[in-house]
Amino acid sequence: MTAQSIAGPAIHVRGLEKSYGKLEVLRGVDFDVARGTVFALLGSNGSGKTTTVRILATLLKADAGTAGVHGFDVATQPADVRASFSLTGQFTAVDEILSGRENLVLIARLRHLEDPGAIADGLLRRFKLTDAGARKVSTYSGGMRRRLDIAMSLIGNPPVIFLDEPTTGLDPEGRIEVWQALKELAGNGTTVLLTTQYLDEAEQLADRIAILHKGRIIANGTLAELRRLLPPATVEYVEKQPTLEEIFLAIIGSDDKSDATGTNK
Repeated sequence: MTAQSIAGPAIHVRGLEKSYGKLEVLRGVDFDVARGTVFALLGSNGSGKTTTVRILATLLKADAGTAGVHGFDVATQPADVRASFSLTGQFTAVDEILSGRENLVLIARLRHLEDPGAIADGLLRRFKLTDAGARKVSTYSGGMRRRLDIAMSLIGNPPVIFLDEPTTGLDPEGRIEVWQALKELAGNGTTVLLTTQYLDEAEQLADRIAILHKGRIIANGTLAELRRLLPPATVEYVEKQPTLEEIFLAIIGSDDKSDATGTNK
């Protein structure tokens, strides 16, 4: 890589604009993502999250503004940009007929990497899929498929990974499995741009959070910084309602006492 490719932020976006006819989707988006961090782009459906990712991934051209990935300009150096990242979309791109290991080996061979079997085995261990590696993906849970999908995207060790709403449609257990995989990913130094509409997901995973609303970034900072945007919390008295367990034990206890005193005959 050139000096340009390793200097500065992993992702750099300035004044990004995109319209579809009269519909303005992005209206001057600005943000940077530091290397080796998780950056969450948070917003409701239609806020422009996926459009931003598609521009960064060179799948879509911006109407105005500039964007760079790993030091390369998405408009003038698209081939270098594509060699610098991996993209995992909202739906898993795994072959259900193949086993988990076969999916990984296939991608490693398509990328002309040496010893694809060793690469596959290493990723299976990393994402805790070794025991399921020989099974067909059609037998995997949603969380396991998504972990395999992310593992496939890491073949070739891209420095940047885009994850577009990676836990959409997963049950709570599957979401936690993906969260654990992403935390490990960031811990190994990969830069992650995560788009999500789940507030708890951004809170759990992100080093910095940007809120995209109606095509503009309206807030950008750490969770602590974003909390300081609100007035201090007021302390109020809240009556605690008993749980069903507490009600059950109280009733059982009352019956036992009645029986013991002989008043409940």
